[in-house]
Amino acid sequence: MTGIIFSLPTKGIRIFAYTAFLSVFGVLSSAAAEPLPIKVVVVTLFEAGDDSGDRPGEFQNWVERFPLDEVIPMPQGYRDLRYNKKGVLGLVTGIGTARATASVMALGMDERFDLSKAYWLVVGISGVDPADMSLGSAAWAEWLVDGDIAHQIDIREAPEDWPTGYVPLRKSKPYQLPRQQDDEGAVYQLNAGLVEWAYQLTKDVSLGDSTELKSLRSQYQGFTIAQRPPFVLKGDHLAASTFWHGKMLTQWANDWVAYWTEAQGNFVTSAMEDTGVRQSLLFLAGAKKVDPRRHLALRAASNFCMPHEGLTAAQSLAGEKKDGAGYSAYFPALESAYLVGSRVVNQLVDNWDIYRDDIPSAK
Repeated sequence: MTGIIFSLPTKGIRIFAYTAFLSVFGVLSSAAAEPLPIKVVVVTLFEAGDDSGDRPGEFQNWVERFPLDEVIPMPQGYRDLRYNKKGVLGLVTGIGTARATASVMALGMDERFDLSKAYWLVVGISGVDPADMSLGSAAWAEWLVDGDIAHQIDIREAPEDWPTGYVPLRKSKPYQLPRQQDDEGAVYQLNAGLVEWAYQLTKDVSLGDSTELKSLRSQYQGFTIAQRPPFVLKGDHLAASTFWHGKMLTQWANDWVAYWTEAQGNFVTSAMEDTGVRQSLLFLAGAKKVDPRRHLALRAASNFCMPHEGLTAAQSLAGEKKDGAGYSAYFPALESAYLVGSRVVNQLVDNWDIYRDDIPSAK
């Protein structure tokens, strides 16, 4: 890389000009090359170690099985990118809203890629409400709600009639109406027709079951859906950077999602990053870099977000971390996320002559 600095002392302005010449496994020969057209960006949130060959995270199945066999350096991001000749690009954002937002923005502004027609599949694992989903299942979200944009009073100091100490930003009590018109990033609705199309395409995907999963779900007596073998569904997502857990917070999650979606959404899955990804895509759309109508969010159930009867919330949370083994349905969730997500990605790239310009819709 070479750099030239021009200094204009009378105005205190410095203009930096630089050129960078890259060689990335034959994918790009120089910064002046035509941008690489991308059909689908697979966005995962974490990887446990290497991209392949060790204990997997959310990215490894895509690298090994899709496969994403070419590495493209991404020094401005959390981790190097992966690519294959089908036109699919793989991104690991790093855990949490901040890293996810920064990573997607960094990719979106990268002049090496043409992302104007790209579909974005955010795919990972999550905690889930046992009232709506069973372990190992996979859910497509239409609504993404942020659980961090709020006021908070410790519930021990809150008025006795408050159900929670969480208060919508710029309001003075929980779930106060009318809802704030400028939600400041508290809620996003994805393209309903595309979400329904993805669900219809994958609703009959066979997801594996096991004796261990049956044993885990059998503990959730009284939750009919939690007893089901893994399946594909539609269910909405709450993103919050605090890893919360427990019956009372699960009730808060249901109420919070219902409030921000005006009862159109139903809380099903919980993780950290999805609202940050969405915000970046909307900002990038303003710069004509991406099309936010092409955004899908898929989460697979690695654990329930509340304990079963006879277990305290603290015991349940500790159990999910026992011996460093991770969440109770960690491996089944990774498998389901890949099986369901890859069907959609393959459908898009195999029919690119249609989906390049026409976004699929089931409505």
